[in-house]
Amino acid sequence: MTQPLWQKSGVRIDAKIMKFLAGDDVLLDREFFPHDITASKAHVEGLANIGVVSADEAAALRRELDALAVDFASGAFVLDERFEDGHSAIEARLTERLGDAGRRVHTGRSRNDQILVATRLWLKDKLAALEAHCRAIAEVCLDRAAQPAVPLPGYTHLQRAVVSSTAMWFAGFAEGFIDNALRARQTLGLIDANPLGTAAGYGVNLRLDREHTTQALGFARMQVSPIYAQLSRGKFEMAVLEAIGGALLDLRRLAWDLSLFTTAEFDFVKLPSEYTTGSSIMPNKRNPDVIELLRASYASVAAARTEIEQLLSLPSGYQRDLQFSKGSIFHGVRHGLMALELVPDLLARFAWNEAAMRAAIEPAMYATDVAIEQAAAGVPFRDAYRAAAESAVSAGEGRTPESSLAQRVSPGAAADLRLDELAARLAAIARVAD
Repeated sequence: MTQPLWQKSGVRIDAKIMKFLAGDDVLLDREFFPHDITASKAHVEGLANIGVVSADEAAALRRELDALAVDFASGAFVLDERFEDGHSAIEARLTERLGDAGRRVHTGRSRNDQILVATRLWLKDKLAALEAHCRAIAEVCLDRAAQPAVPLPGYTHLQRAVVSSTAMWFAGFAEGFIDNALRARQTLGLIDANPLGTAAGYGVNLRLDREHTTQALGFARMQVSPIYAQLSRGKFEMAVLEAIGGALLDLRRLAWDLSLFTTAEFDFVKLPSEYTTGSSIMPNKRNPDVIELLRASYASVAAARTEIEQLLSLPSGYQRDLQFSKGSIFHGVRHGLMALELVPDLLARFAWNEAAMRAAIEPAMYATDVAIEQAAAGVPFRDAYRAAAESAVSAGEGRTPESSLAQRVSPGAAADLRLDELAARLAAIARVAD
């Protein structure tokens, strides 16, 4: 490991303590390293603007930072145990290539400043991916909702309740993921603030060109207060995990439906073969493992959010506790986005078993229609409800699933899905993104 910047002469570094302090930083910083390089370039430009480095030094530093990015992407440069973390690796490489100019690259910065801006840039990218995944899921759901509807039992309390349809099922999740895409966009607006140049939370005695770095890095605004930059660390990460978690909560319920619908007892859905695996001991069956792991994915995001929340029981200012948040955001964000990326193809390709769904619709499932019709004709609803309950077994006489669905005219119900309205909402989000 390279000698730490903070190392004092005459003080021995204990290897076990250093290993504990470094934790998994070198491994985790591989994920954030390209963004650290990008932010370092912007910082060099800002230092040049205020005369801390010369124009020639700035040009050389930018050139070497670009070369480091290329070498890292190709594998020619490996971030490993030689370095304490990604930031020290950047300084070591630049010092090796440029001498004193390389040592000046981090003037006016702290390691906290560096990881804060690198992870902030990374989180912005991941929110863009979250929005794209949610839009893709919503688009598939809208496409399938627009196809001819097949009657599907509607459940409340896990009991057969009323006649529903495949179109209603898809429309419900379409609207959910439109909102999830909007939430991703709104969360991006919250965190789109540049913390570069806030040092360890109290600023420095240099007139740093933070306006330049804000523009160069594509942030919407500058995070003005150095103290708030520290207060926002963890708070913003939790907001991102909450946006991903909201989408995964919808996905968990969708996956639960598909888990039930693929059982032999329901037999409503057939999954594409790629989304099932063979049993390791029971040769007669295929398992919906992908569905089950999609259902479980919210747990990883919730755990990551909880870990960060527990780290934030701190006074103001930077505390080393926050180092552990890097692992949380990496694992939670990565797993959540991996799960969501699989969903559009799954939803586009699974097949409904129309015969089994029709067979599951019982006469009593028309009782609500009977009660509402009587109430609309002037019978007090309490009386209509009781009469329908008493005759529930015969409620389906003269009725079909199609007639029930055709008469469901309340806004958003089967006969008035308003898919055009949902599509317009989705298109509005897409226009802003484009």
